[in-house]
Amino acid sequence: MIKRIQQVRQVLVFTLVLNISVAAAKIIYGYATDSISMLSDGFHSFSDGTSNIIGLIGIWISSRPPDESHPYGHRKFETLSVIAIALLIFASGLGILREAYQRIQSVNNIEVTTLSFIVMAVTLAVNIFVMQYETRKGRELKSDFLLADSMHTRTDIYISLSVVISLIAAKIGYPFIDILTALIIVVFIAKTGFSILKPATDVLTDSACINPDEIRDATNSVKGVMGSHHIRTRGTENHVNIDLHIFVDPEAKTRDSHEVAHSVEEILKNKFPAVKDVVIHVEPSRRRPS
Repeated sequence: MIKRIQQVRQVLVFTLVLNISVAAAKIIYGYATDSISMLSDGFHSFSDGTSNIIGLIGIWISSRPPDESHPYGHRKFETLSVIAIALLIFASGLGILREAYQRIQSVNNIEVTTLSFIVMAVTLAVNIFVMQYETRKGRELKSDFLLADSMHTRTDIYISLSVVISLIAAKIGYPFIDILTALIIVVFIAKTGFSILKPATDVLTDSACINPDEIRDATNSVKGVMGSHHIRTRGTENHVNIDLHIFVDPEAKTRDSHEVAHSVEEILKNKFPAVKDVVIHVEPSRRRPS
């Protein structure tokens, strides 16, 4: 657990440096050339760096052990960090809408040079690397935050491509397309925000994590189990909790019933590696064992 947290932190620090560098390049050049699409893309990239900082804080808190106030641990603080990212994305989208509206009132000419395309090409390459790196590490470390952050960065790639299109349009004499591109960027931002928000709210609302039929099949295969029901799951991809009831021989001794329950817990943890805690309620079966 500690090693996993350390690895997630290393990924976040590394991508933080890259994201800030990319954002700075876009914002500085966006101001210099008066390009709203490049400027809005830069601020969106800056939010990537902000999300890395939020992630570092969230990961630090979520790694703390259970205490009297949080007997189940602090893991959901990582989920709260994911939601914070989604809110930042929505906020940046509103900011871009405001800038686009102001630009509609007064359309300015955009200075487009070869350097404009070089800046976008370099930052696009960095974004692609960050997205692939975070996705790979997120799956490897089973980190919801890294996967959400990679989705955030994936949006940057599409946005950057839109900016390149707007620069080309401005170069050939249609600067108004810069405003249209900014509006398209807002759509991408909103879509990403909702795609990040959905799985995070699923965790906070204790949505089911594993198909109960799969758990039932594994449970019923244990010797001494005569049936199971009231199967519930909750948690995250790398930390799942299971609650269920099992039926045993009504004449079985308490010690034997306990052994059966222990066997059920063991087989579930072996079959589903993400399962960390299993709570089993033992009930007497109404039918005799065959």
